[in-house]
Amino acid sequence: MSKTTLEMTKELVIAQIEAKALSPDEVQTILRQTHAVLMSLQDQEARHEAVPESGTWKKSVTRHTITCLECGVPFKQLSGRHLKRHGLNARSYRAKYDIPWTQPLAAKDTTTRRKRLVQRIRPWEKAPQFVKAQQRKNPKATEAPKRARTKRAERAYA
Repeated sequence: MSKTTLEMTKELVIAQIEAKALSPDEVQTILRQTHAVLMSLQDQEARHEAVPESGTWKKSVTRHTITCLECGVPFKQLSGRHLKRHGLNARSYRAKYDIPWTQPLAAKDTTTRRKRLVQRIRPWEKAPQFVKAQQRKNPKATEAPKRARTKRAERAYA
């Protein structure tokens, strides 16, 4: 059974007191310092366990998160800004962990949501090149339909 951080701290400080390496006045400060060090070690150990091995990049991409293989922090998307903290960009990150360039650096749910959005909005139809190509194919079909004049407007023009 593993011991708690507080129990380990207590045992370390008691051992120092018994070895007479610690005066009674220093006990409280040493207790706090030892506990802080043990907590940081425990956090580092937990982060180290969360980081998948470099060959298992597939395990880092789940439905709701993608885990950074450098630091083990989960994200919805690995941004260039985050990768820059590790001295990497998307291309070098993919090369380091053998991730194919077709694999998005985002959670599966995020990727699916973006695909649906793009299919609904159809941004390529708003691109100037697409509009020009459509006008060349069928010039009459892309013209804006003319509005029929109302009776009031006809009287004004008559």
